[in-house]
Amino acid sequence: MTIRLPGADGRLRAYTPRTEPADFSVTAGAGGAGGAPPASRTVFSAAHVVADPYADTGPDSPAAVDWDATLAFRRHLWSHGLGVAEAMDTAQRGMGLDWAGAAELIRRSAAEARAVGGRIACGAGTDQLTGPADLAAVRAAYEEQLALVESTGAGAILMASRALSAAATSADDYLTVYGHLLRQASEPVILHWLGPMFDPALEGYWGSADLDTATETFLEVVAAHPDKVDGIKVSLLDARREVELRRRLPQGVRCYTGDDFHYPELIAGDERGFSHALLGIFDPLGPLAAEAVRVLDTGDTEGFRKLLDPTVDLSRHLFEAPTRFYKTGVVFLAWLAGHQSHFTMVGGLQSARSLPHLARAYELADGLGLFPDPVLAERRMQSLLDVYGVSA
Repeated sequence: MTIRLPGADGRLRAYTPRTEPADFSVTAGAGGAGGAPPASRTVFSAAHVVADPYADTGPDSPAAVDWDATLAFRRHLWSHGLGVAEAMDTAQRGMGLDWAGAAELIRRSAAEARAVGGRIACGAGTDQLTGPADLAAVRAAYEEQLALVESTGAGAILMASRALSAAATSADDYLTVYGHLLRQASEPVILHWLGPMFDPALEGYWGSADLDTATETFLEVVAAHPDKVDGIKVSLLDARREVELRRRLPQGVRCYTGDDFHYPELIAGDERGFSHALLGIFDPLGPLAAEAVRVLDTGDTEGFRKLLDPTVDLSRHLFEAPTRFYKTGVVFLAWLAGHQSHFTMVGGLQSARSLPHLARAYELADGLGLFPDPVLAERRMQSLLDVYGVSA
């Protein structure tokens, strides 16, 4: 059987899908146990939310979330040994999911994590601020969200803040706000640096558009409170900068790569260290990614790279510019894989990528064997093609 897929040139091409999924269980005993958390790296998947397709909502309405399907997807990630990074960019935070929705997501996911013994860390930001705010208001917003996350027993991720980016006039403002929050945190947190390719409103974060200058401020924050920083999460899509940054971290402070272009080499590391992972691409790659890191646990770097390197083409495709719309591809693949019954997103963002983009995502994911049921994936891909007028 073949399926006709549209290319970027507007032409249709024949593609023959797989008939069987790939088997990623290569470590000893993995076929039976399978879900043991990786030991040599701490690995979080930033998980997407599943919209309620029957809710009568519009792009500016509060998010309508299918809570059962959303939590089921988190159980899927935990079952493979991955941690869940909750209420982050991948969950459409600030792109369809407001603070009220994020707060409910954090409460529900943290409770589910306790019930199943899953690892979870949740984003604390300032997105309850919907208009101009001064530094005092920014700090109060961070405090409110940090308190909520800590009250659930989850780890906290201090997210980059659009409001702080708008209110700060110098690097000192960042040092003051983050210093206050770190002194207040009851447990070590992850500091989050999201680049403007993911959110244009974060241009000039840490007080400068010059990344070298911004890096110095970021490191100054960490150095002042190393006992309150579990790690840093860097999403700049610049492998060289990440390596240089992680080599300058205080002893015991982790670097979590958020680089969806270079993650295999950064996680594998070198003779001077390695990165842990907090990645949106590990949402669709969950079982494969977890198994790859378990291979790395055995010291088999070559085997790790053999599993994970082929996934980079898919990741680069999903995260191509405008990068912030990568969530559309992530949710699309979750639908094809059978993790949800529909291709609908909060805020209507299922329309944010073109049909040729989605078709290529399907082809790359199918080639990797990511779909547990390739026949279901093909049928769903064809149903989308039908909607666009591409007949079988």
